[in-house]
Amino acid sequence: MIIEESIDIHAPLPLVWRVFSTMEDWQSWNTVCENCCIISGDSMAEDTCFTFQMRPYYLPIKVMPTITKCDPGKEVIWEGSRFGVKAVHTFIFEEKKDAVRLTSSETFRGPLLWLSKLIFIPKRLHRLTQQLMAAIKNQAEACVDGPEAN
Repeated sequence: MIIEESIDIHAPLPLVWRVFSTMEDWQSWNTVCENCCIISGDSMAEDTCFTFQMRPYYLPIKVMPTITKCDPGKEVIWEGSRFGVKAVHTFIFEEKKDAVRLTSSETFRGPLLWLSKLIFIPKRLHRLTQQLMAAIKNQAEACVDGPEAN
């Protein structure tokens, strides 16, 4: 199963990257990845392990991915598994003429994947991905003329 979403963000790439990569600020704008906490490593960097909660339903699900690739301003990949399902989440940053295109692609594999489809998890996860992408866009665009843009 693959969940993919792209969004154009009208802000400079360094600002979009700063919003995305400053994990300690996520609680101020990121409503999808709640209670983000770095377990080991250095913020947005390879081999960093972190944890957060998300809510595809009412009860939160705690995930603990590890960043397996980090090319600042270009690509981030984190991987984790939960309930017999392995997830690989890739974020690609592409600088366009007047925007940054951010693409999120999440691939899921595992023996219990069929169960998630029965209870509509893919649809809910896609909605959370859309919500996350919109939040990144809103935060970055709000900072374009603010003091954080400099």
